[in-house]
Amino acid sequence: MAIEKVKAYFAQFGMQDRVIEFAESSATVELAAHAAGVEPGRIAKSLSFKVDDAPILIIVAGDEKIDNSKYKQTFHTKARMLTFDEVAELVGHAVGGVCPFAVNDGVKVYLDESLKRFPTVFPAAGSSNSAIELTPEEMEKYAQNFVSWVDVCKLM
Repeated sequence: MAIEKVKAYFAQFGMQDRVIEFAESSATVELAAHAAGVEPGRIAKSLSFKVDDAPILIIVAGDEKIDNSKYKQTFHTKARMLTFDEVAELVGHAVGGVCPFAVNDGVKVYLDESLKRFPTVFPAAGSSNSAIELTPEEMEKYAQNFVSWVDVCKLM
């Protein structure tokens, strides 16, 4: 199970006990916000795209959407999300539990500036009923294959 991979990933930092497993689903932003008892913006939503035939993850605040022109300016290509089936195969986590931890080799991770407006955020932890609470600085430190911070969301 992907949550076990994520716990093992965090074990190398002594943080596996920070992974939260909810009794209810956290597969969507709304469900995760309810499960964690926070506003939807504090859910760190993982969006999966393909750039130059390679998968990338962009982690954004849960209340944000990708701005296609900002995306194209940043990545020099049109935004093309991975299909449902491609996500698990290429990223290593199934939809509903996608996170930037314990991902497949070669998956580049970008964090959107929208996360920085919160003291902590809640990315998934490999399953549809898990999360971990991290500061934006911790997101940068622990996101596997972290490349850079980007600004690719619409101004809400």
